[in-house]
Amino acid sequence: MIEAFFETAAPRAANVVLVLEFAMGLGLLVGARLARKGSFRQHAWCQSSIVLLNLAVVAVMMIPSFRDHVLPRIPAKLGKAYYALATTHAAIGTVTELAGLYILLSAGTSVLPEKFRITKYKAWMRSVLVLWWVVLLLGMATYTRWYVPHLFRK
Repeated sequence: MIEAFFETAAPRAANVVLVLEFAMGLGLLVGARLARKGSFRQHAWCQSSIVLLNLAVVAVMMIPSFRDHVLPRIPAKLGKAYYALATTHAAIGTVTELAGLYILLSAGTSVLPEKFRITKYKAWMRSVLVLWWVVLLLGMATYTRWYVPHLFRK
């Protein structure tokens, strides 16, 4: 069903990841809206769930794919869009996921010592939301470059 919908050369897992990541991006926007409405407990649950789900998707799907298809060809092939997009997506995505986890630990737990906790939550959260969407768009560009070959034929 998902393959027929996308009509690409992508494996089913890549299509599922694409849909899931887009849904998570929308979920983060819903979570931001919850914060604006003052529903901070629901906001925390929404955002935390998405950050943790994304961590699982990255660990199970993205890291192995990057390790197998891209990492062995760095730095020699970074001049090619196939590798450059995936590497940029991975680099900014790593920073964004780590920042999301830092916010989660800082705002939602007492794991971090007081001196390492965030005091300006709004700026951090908004920055990570913007970065998340940059990463999502880079992921969509990577998907397109990897799995929609008819766009790149000469």
